[in-house]
Amino acid sequence: MFLRRPPVGLAAWLLVGAAATGRAGARGGGLLALLANQCRFVTGLRVRRAQQIAQLYGRLYSESSRCILLGRLWRRLRGRPGHASALMAALAGVFAWDEERIQEEELQRSIDEMKRLEEMSSTFRSSGVDHHPPEPKSQTERDEDSGGKEQPWEMVMDKKHFKLWRRPITGTPLYQYRVFGTYTDVTPRQFFNVQLDTEYRKKWDALVIKLEVIERDVVSGSEVLHWVTHFPYPMYSRDYVYVRRYSVDEENNVMVLVSRAVEHPSVPESPEFVRVRSYESQMVIRPHKSFDENGFDYLLTYSDNPQTVFPRYCVSWMVSSGMPDFLEKLHMATLKAKNMEIKVKDYISSKPLEVGSEAKATAPSSERKSEGSCGPARIEYA
Repeated sequence: MFLRRPPVGLAAWLLVGAAATGRAGARGGGLLALLANQCRFVTGLRVRRAQQIAQLYGRLYSESSRCILLGRLWRRLRGRPGHASALMAALAGVFAWDEERIQEEELQRSIDEMKRLEEMSSTFRSSGVDHHPPEPKSQTERDEDSGGKEQPWEMVMDKKHFKLWRRPITGTPLYQYRVFGTYTDVTPRQFFNVQLDTEYRKKWDALVIKLEVIERDVVSGSEVLHWVTHFPYPMYSRDYVYVRRYSVDEENNVMVLVSRAVEHPSVPESPEFVRVRSYESQMVIRPHKSFDENGFDYLLTYSDNPQTVFPRYCVSWMVSSGMPDFLEKLHMATLKAKNMEIKVKDYISSKPLEVGSEAKATAPSSERKSEGSCGPARIEYA
C-alpha cells in the first residue's frame, strides 16, 4: 500500500510555515543588530556630551581653575566603584596634581630610613668594614610584624661597598629591594645630576626606547615622565608613567629622589608595550663631605610589578642581577661625564621654572602658593 499524497492545501500550509520561520529568524538577528547599534549610538552620544562639557569648562576656566575644580571633585568621588575620578580627569584632559604630587612626608620617610641605617653602620664608608650588620627593623616595621603584615629583609648580595636586601611584599609574589652602597670616585652632585638628566640617560642607557617629561608641577617640583624600556628577550618592552620629585637639603647635607607610578591622561596605554602600573623607587644620597667632593653613601629602595608570567624566583633573579648592573652603568656614566666634561643639567643649583620648554607646567593655585617648592631645573651645567 502506498501513502496518500497530502492534500494540496496542507502542502501549501507547510511551505508557508517554513518560510515564516525563516523570516522570524532573520527578524531575530535583525533585532539583535538593531539593539547593538542603538547601544553604540547611546554610548557615543554620552561620550560626545562629556567631551562638549569638558570643552565648555575649558573655555570658561583657566587651567589652574580646572585643576582646583577637578581636585575637589576627585576628593568627593575618590573611593567609589569604577574610578569615577580617574574618568573625570581623563575627560577633562588634566592631571590631578592635588592628589598625585609627591608630598614632603614621602621625601622625609626616605631620609629617615637613611638615617636609621647610618646609625646602625656609622663606620661603613669607602675605607670601611668588610661586613655590614644585619638591617634592624624600624618601629613601623616592628608594629606591622606584630600583626603579621611584614616580612624581614633578607641579604641577597654582600660586597664591600654594595649591600642588597630583599623582602616579600605581603599578598603578592613580588619582592621589595634595598641597596646600600658607596662611591668614592665621583661627587654627589655629578651622580645626582646624571640620574635626573633624561636626555643624557638616552645616551648611556641602551635599554631606553623613550624617556620624556610629560608635565611639571611648579608648586612642588614634581614631574610626570613616560619611560619605555626594553626587557630581556622574549618579553615585550615595558612602559612606565610615573611622577618623581627631588629635594636637595644643603643644610642637612642630603639629597633625595622619590618616584612612583601614576596614570596620566596624555599617555594612554599602548598595545605595543606592557604598562607597569605598580612601581616605586626612593634614592637617598648622603655626601661624605660636601656635594662637590668625591665620596658619598646612597640608599636605594625599589619595587615594581613587571607583569611577567615567569616564576617568582626568575623575576627575583632578573631584578637582583639587573639592579647592580644598572647602578654600575649609572656610575660609569657619571665617571664619563666627569672625565670627558659631558654637559648635564645641574639640578642642585636649579631654580623654579614657570614654564618648561620640554613639558607643560601646571601653575600653582592660590591655595598652594604658601607651600615650599623645589622646582624644575633651569639649564646649568656641572
